[in-house]
Amino acid sequence: MRFLITAGPTREMIDAVRYLSNLSSGRTGIDVAAAARDAGHTVALVLGPTPLSPPDGIDVLRVVSARDMRDAVMAELEAADVLIMSAAVADYRPQSVHPGKLKKGEGNLTLELVRNPDILLEAGDRKGDRIHLGFALEVQDAELHARRKLERKRLDALVLNGPENLAADRSAFRILTPEGLGPPEEMPKAELGRRLVALAEELAANRGTRS
Repeated sequence: MRFLITAGPTREMIDAVRYLSNLSSGRTGIDVAAAARDAGHTVALVLGPTPLSPPDGIDVLRVVSARDMRDAVMAELEAADVLIMSAAVADYRPQSVHPGKLKKGEGNLTLELVRNPDILLEAGDRKGDRIHLGFALEVQDAELHARRKLERKRLDALVLNGPENLAADRSAFRILTPEGLGPPEEMPKAELGRRLVALAEELAANRGTRS
């Protein structure tokens, strides 16, 4: 099968030197990509800005912004059998980008933010028989928000985790499917990668996805 995986943060530029981003390192998505490669699958990895090196033997598409990531995912989506969206995509971006370096003034600075495209929602509208796995980093009412995301974005499964997983080597999580929420688990992210590849394989086999 062909896996399409996203990883890392996005950067939303404020001016020529400043940006909005988050603490994601991209480790989870990189480990998922390595696990899919090791399982004999073809892999395309859409990778946001990260100092980590992607695995050898896969196609790597490097992106910066959420809109860059959206364009790369949509270009690769039709050829994929499995989509795993582990990237921490910025929900908002500055409405305008200052062409130079924004100078410090005497008072406060207000940034107007606009919504970024919802990549997973758009991909869900084009899902077909593809397997889609997503992630939800939640704090308040975590299970409620995760279930809403699973349903709205037409996901086959979702990894529910918290902010303690950002830039960490291990992951604490629960897996949510339409059948219910699994028990709490904790493991190295490399092991989580293998777990998610096996889950995608199982879901594909049960659905009869093309191979």
